Amino acid sequence: MQKITSRKKLFLYGFSGLGVNMLNLIMGSYLCSALLVGGFEEHVESWTYLNKNLVIAAVWSVMILVAKILDGVIDIPLSSFTDRLKTRWGRRRPAIVIGFVPMMLAYVLFLIPLENGETLLNTIWFGVLLCVYYTFYTLTMLTYYATFSEITEKESDTVFLSNIKSISDVIYFSLGYALIPLFVSLGVNIRYVALIFMPLSLFMLIPLFMLKEKSTKVDKTQEQTATTDEVDTNAANEQKADTTANGVEVQPPLKLGASIACAFKNKTFLYWMLTAAVMNIGLQLFLGGINELFSTVEVNQTIVMATSFAPVPLTILLYNKMVKKFGLGWAFRYTLVMFSLGMMVMFVCSLVKGNLSEWELTAVAVVGGLLASFAIGAFFSVSYTVPSHLAQVEFESKGVSVSSMYFAVEGLIEGIAAGIATGPILVFLKGSEEASYICYMPIVVAAACMLAFAMSFGFSKTISQMGKAAKPKLEEKQEEQ
Repeated sequence: MQKITSRKKLFLYGFSGLGVNMLNLIMGSYLCSALLVGGFEEHVESWTYLNKNLVIAAVWSVMILVAKILDGVIDIPLSSFTDRLKTRWGRRRPAIVIGFVPMMLAYVLFLIPLENGETLLNTIWFGVLLCVYYTFYTLTMLTYYATFSEITEKESDTVFLSNIKSISDVIYFSLGYALIPLFVSLGVNIRYVALIFMPLSLFMLIPLFMLKEKSTKVDKTQEQTATTDEVDTNAANEQKADTTANGVEVQPPLKLGASIACAFKNKTFLYWMLTAAVMNIGLQLFLGGINELFSTVEVNQTIVMATSFAPVPLTILLYNKMVKKFGLGWAFRYTLVMFSLGMMVMFVCSLVKGNLSEWELTAVAVVGGLLASFAIGAFFSVSYTVPSHLAQVEFESKGVSVSSMYFAVEGLIEGIAAGIATGPILVFLKGSEEASYICYMPIVVAAACMLAFAMSFGFSKTISQMGKAAKPKLEEKQEEQ
């Protein structure tokens, strides 16, 4: 893979996933919720497909959980597929195309119910489409994320690319959680909103033009005519030519079993993923139920979310300074505390909604959103930075490239976490038209973040000190004395 050294090109590359991620936000946060009326109080006819339940709630909660678990499990074979794909155009670009086309087809079909009511057929139809969508979304984005460590030469470039991706996330989150509610408040049905944002998916064409790969296809004619000695000599020369920065020989792509074993034997990575999974239960629950929460609290969601996401680029800079000074572990705990405080302010809105006007409630919610903004961008940044960094450490020490498998395992564990959050937990909190418990959602979110906060003290030094700038020798001597 040809390296990208230009910061301008890396900046552009970091925005490649914006459109596809935007569609995934719409699918997970809006379209899945739009199949059930429970939890909504205002603009129900626009928030839902047909202003009625289209799926059986109990069965649908299970289908969402299954789809999310599949979304995680499928990462592992798909990572092996994209790592070992042999085509004349290389591995990564064809894998992106193979994932992108059926993903978009499933997205469009998800907008079409088969029956006009709460039926088992509708439930199964949407459940199957959700599984298909997540499978090919995973292939597309897993391949894209796997290139992060392949196109960068050093850790600073990887961190830069991850931060740009985080800014991209902020943009699509701002569009998703600020602009979409505005469309809905104007009477535009959520299905039409989903179609309006479809063209943004074309951002994924950027890697197809920027990635420069050699053919991975084996020429059978040459393979048959080559002698055993020639093959051995070429392989030996190739191994000598390809070494890591530490002089370790670069190994050929691992088979599926060996790649899985490599990821699951890395205790540093696994403990990080367990902590991140707990954090993601809170984060995904908030993102999946935010429209129901604001509909119940009766605040202006567009204003709250716009003011929440607007300062995120600045808060990411602050987060990066904290990482540089104190290390990733300290900065990560800081963001968990800030997000939890933001959620508790959101819960206060539910408690006082009968005593304040809509604009007064909105002002309180804005405070909660601003507190949460100190964490949102960082949450997504660490999801790209940590696996990429650990994959680079593995490559430099052993010569083994496992970047896509690390993201695959991350997808597996986070998929299970997201399934628990947006399946059983969210459907329970949504309740029914008669009784809803959605107002308690911020408490559950804050509890998950605080559990992750406690777990973070068990990080290894590799993660806790990650990104921390080296102290000048004079300062080190003064501390020793």
